Order: sequence, then structure tokens, then C-alpha cells
Amino acid sequence: MAEEEVENEEGGKKKKSGMLVIIIVIVLFVLLLSIMGVIAWLLSSSSQDESEVKEAPQEEVKGKAKAQSPNQRGSDFANIGPMYPLDPFTLNLLSDTGSRYVKCTIELEQNTDLLTTELDKKVAIIRDIIIRTLTAKTFEEISTAKGKERLKDELVGKINEVLTDGFIKNVYFTDFVVS
Repeated sequence: MAEEEVENEEGGKKKKSGMLVIIIVIVLFVLLLSIMGVIAWLLSSSSQDESEVKEAPQEEVKGKAKAQSPNQRGSDFANIGPMYPLDPFTLNLLSDTGSRYVKCTIELEQNTDLLTTELDKKVAIIRDIIIRTLTAKTFEEISTAKGKERLKDELVGKINEVLTDGFIKNVYFTDFVVS
């Protein structure tokens, strides 16, 4: 009879410890789901905040009659500004083997004709900016359409930093070969 009581006590302890483990696992699972939900909410709210911040400066530029140069390219194809052609570029891309290159011809869309004289004076600086930007890119970064759009945005921003009489609205690749 004493042996039966010992067996019941051990069986009861096993059941209690098994239930305790199950409860701990459930609590940890619920906690993990809660943390994942908070992280997802933070990520989605921060991306909305960034888009609102990006939209606000564009509205200000329109309201101020474009007194300052924009950071983003314009896509108003109905009102294309004067074009400033640059000589072709043939450059090595960033790669492990050094065998990748880009050959392209670029035209800069100006916001006003008055910018042409400044571009003539600063053509060496502008070419240097384009060369440094392109040679820092890999084949994978510029071989896609999305990559070319990002490259255009980057070029517009960097070129506009050195201009004072106006700004570049857009960059057009009239020839673009990557190998």
C-alpha cells in the first residue's frame, strides 16, 4: 500500500511539471506573437511617415515657384525644358574582375535657358560627378530599370548641389550599354 501512494505522488508530479511546461510554451508563444505584431506596426508606420515627409517638400517647391532645386527628378513630359547634351561616357563598373563597363550618353534637362552658361562653365565638375557616381556602381545595381531610375535620381541630386542659377529637372540616357 505504501508503494501505491509513492507511485501516485510521482505520477502527480509528472503531470504537474508537464502542464507547467505547456503553460510556459503557450505564454512564450503569445509573447513572441505580440512582439512580432509591434515590430510590424512600427515598420509600417515608419514607412508611412517617410512617404509623408517626402511628399511635403515637393508641395513646398510647387508653392514657391520652384525657387530652390528639387531633390527628385521631374516627370512633366508636357513641359520639357531645354536639353544640355554631354559627351559620351565609357567607364569601368565596380566589379571583382574589372571586366564590367558602361557606355552611355547623357542629356540634362534644365529648368531654364539661363542655366546653359553655368553648365558650360561647370561641365568638367558635372562630368566628374557622373564618372564618380557610375564607377561606384556594380553591374547588378544599374542593369535593371529600377536601378537606372535610382541612378538618375542620384545624379540629379548630386549635380543640383553644384548649381546656383537653376536646376536640372531630369537626366536622360540617350545611349546606355552595360557589359
